[in-house]
Amino acid sequence: MSGVISSATGRPYGIQRVCRVWERSRSALYGRRSREDQHEAGKLPARRGPKPKTTDEQLLKTIRADLERSPFQGEGHRKVHARLRILDGIRVGRKRVLRLMRENNLLSPHRGRRGATKDHDGSIVTDRLNEM
Repeated sequence: MSGVISSATGRPYGIQRVCRVWERSRSALYGRRSREDQHEAGKLPARRGPKPKTTDEQLLKTIRADLERSPFQGEGHRKVHARLRILDGIRVGRKRVLRLMRENNLLSPHRGRRGATKDHDGSIVTDRLNEM
C-alpha cells in the first residue's frame, strides 16, 4: 500500500482511503500483509494446539495392531478409537484416527442397500380418467 503514490500531489495515499475506494476492510489488508510476510520469511503457520504425544507413524502401527487382534472383518474408526483409549490407554482424537484409517484404506467397506429390487417402472396407467 505504501507504494501507491498520488500523481497530482506526489504523496502516498493513506491506507484508510485506499481501503474505502477498494471497498475492503483494513483488518483484511493487515491480515493479508502478515500472511505474506510470514510466507516470505519461510514461517508458515504451524498446527494449532498442543503437539501430539505419538506421531502418525506410531499411531498407524498401533491401529494396524488393533485391527489384527480384532475378531471381526472390518472395523470403523469409532470402535478403533474406543479400543485405543480403553484397552491401550492411548488418548488421541477420533478424527485423527479416522484420517489415518482413511488415508491407508483401513476403514470397513460401506454397507449396501438391502432388500429385493423393485420391478415397478414408475408409470401408472388407469382404465378411465380420474379413477383410482
